[in-house]
Amino acid sequence: MLVVTALGGNALLRRGEPMTAENQRRNVRIAAEALAPVAEQHRLVVGHGNGPQVGLLALQGAAYTKVETYPLDVLGAQTEGMIGYMIEQELGNLLPFEKPLATILTMVEVDPNDAAFADPNKFIGPVYEQAEAEALAKEKGWAIKPDGDKWRRVVASPEPRQIFQIKPIRWLLERGAVVVCTGGGGIPTMYEPGTRRLIGAEVVVDKDRASALLAEQLGADLFVMATDVEAVFTGWGTPEQAAISTTTPDELSKQVLPAGSMGPKAEAAAQFVRKTGKRAAIGTLAQLREVVGGTKGTQVVPEPAAVGGARG
Repeated sequence: MLVVTALGGNALLRRGEPMTAENQRRNVRIAAEALAPVAEQHRLVVGHGNGPQVGLLALQGAAYTKVETYPLDVLGAQTEGMIGYMIEQELGNLLPFEKPLATILTMVEVDPNDAAFADPNKFIGPVYEQAEAEALAKEKGWAIKPDGDKWRRVVASPEPRQIFQIKPIRWLLERGAVVVCTGGGGIPTMYEPGTRRLIGAEVVVDKDRASALLAEQLGADLFVMATDVEAVFTGWGTPEQAAISTTTPDELSKQVLPAGSMGPKAEAAAQFVRKTGKRAAIGTLAQLREVVGGTKGTQVVPEPAAVGGARG
């Protein structure tokens, strides 16, 4: 079975932890302990988040004022390499030496005419007071929006259209490699209008949507999003909350879920199942083996007869 996983940011950095290399390596080691049994039984592709890492690099770059901070596509490439290195090394410490591991710096195409460019809404970077944010927006050409009582930079989050490295990823899978790719939604790129010349895009591609597209294009049997909650819940945060065990794309789409966390995951799962007729799942990294086996997490399936109830 070919399994495509998308690791949430908690796989690399716990909430509130300092963004040190030591903390990230420790968390990647924990993630590798969950991934290794899956890699031993199935063909495996690993995707991951990179938001905190991109943010840290941007802040470090801003502190060096002699040159402009690197754009988001370059920062994305840097973090794909860094995180891929850690995942490869920690998985390699657990898997047989003969098991090949590879990280692919993955460019993902976006459309410059995507409607998302007209309404940037993806918060990135630190918070500012309104006056400082407005001054930075004027100086750097940023779009900004209020975030609570502070202000932050926002960028577009267009739909992923194409995974440029799909052929080498397939080639590596055919030869038994565990492939780490499409980190942070991939390196955002687009064709310069009117040409076939690729350029970077100052956007953020949603990690789960990009991973769903990757899973679709690879013909994956299962698409798993590993996060820090056990399942998709109805009535989250209320006394009536209940975990959804098995559902269909249509039923999942009826749920009102947080736009900044579980909402995109549910949309990505529904998209994959609708387009492929295969299974998607959402659950915790700690229970990854059981989520892959279909006994934990929220299982999204195409067959109406397979719909189950909610777990309390």
